[in-house]
Amino acid sequence: MENRRVEPKTLPGFMELLPNDQIRFNEIKEKIQKSYEKFGFLPLDTPVIEASEVLLAKAGGETEKQIYRFNKGDSDLSLRFDLTVPLAKYVSEYYGNLSFPFKRYQIGKVYRGEKAQAR
Repeated sequence: MENRRVEPKTLPGFMELLPNDQIRFNEIKEKIQKSYEKFGFLPLDTPVIEASEVLLAKAGGETEKQIYRFNKGDSDLSLRFDLTVPLAKYVSEYYGNLSFPFKRYQIGKVYRGEKAQAR
């Protein structure tokens, strides 16, 4: 077996912060959360992994090129690439239990198989 050197690198579309940047990120995120909640918005969290058919239902084409997609057993799965589709799925699934207007906020990671934009 050949002993090859592996260069560590973060995959495109994933964010990785050093501790000082993460601390600053957390401070900013907390201020944003407090502002949302002050005006009656409720926190929401949706799964990072969704059925591919859900994420691609309206988009397809270009979106399919951007998502991280994989199979687990018989399931075709993808990492969420934005927070809009998971919100639509959530509202559809829990429509009868929600009060409208549904005031929510979500701050979460998304994963796109494309080069990161400049910070």
